[in-house]
Amino acid sequence: MSKPVPYPVLNDDEPVRQFNELDASLTYSYSNYLNWLFPERVELIAGKIFKMSPAPSRVHQGVSINLLNPIINFLKGKPCKVYAAPFDVRFPKESKADKDVFTVLQPDICVICDKSKLDARGCIGAPDLVIEILSPGNTKMELLNKYKVYEEFGVKEYWVVSQSDQSILIYTLNEMGKFQPSKIFTLSEKITSTILPGFELALDDVFDDVE
Repeated sequence: MSKPVPYPVLNDDEPVRQFNELDASLTYSYSNYLNWLFPERVELIAGKIFKMSPAPSRVHQGVSINLLNPIINFLKGKPCKVYAAPFDVRFPKESKADKDVFTVLQPDICVICDKSKLDARGCIGAPDLVIEILSPGNTKMELLNKYKVYEEFGVKEYWVVSQSDQSILIYTLNEMGKFQPSKIFTLSEKITSTILPGFELALDDVFDDVE
């Protein structure tokens, strides 16, 4: 019996200009993803398409900036780099070839300390720190799938930021390769990071002036 093809037999050089030309039942690779020219933002998880929310809300953007700025300031002169969406992070299982990569996410914020993972198209391999800001459009399935990806591929620290609750939950990868959750941090509290020793962030500053 012949081995099944793990991704659709498509011409990777052929551009796709309309989102509705894609077949949600198929499995797509990063090679396919590179030729999607439609305006909609999508992510791939195990080759399946997940359509992202249109433009982030003003509150989402405000929270993102309030998180991003102190991290940028802290990392000045340090080897780690921070990036904000849209920024492609590819998660290869074995081969790093475009046709063999089936998971591509755009975290709201990510920190990469291994510069060998960076190239002209983004990051290939797990960031050290990933921050996702929950929006009303996030589905439970989307969040569960991303959690599994970040854990499986070894993201060392994963922050889940809730706009509605004005809280942050931090997952830290343990020695067994499993995420361990922190307590839920709320207003008036400060958080630190195992990835960024010496970094401290007040939640009041994160959610300041974003109502």
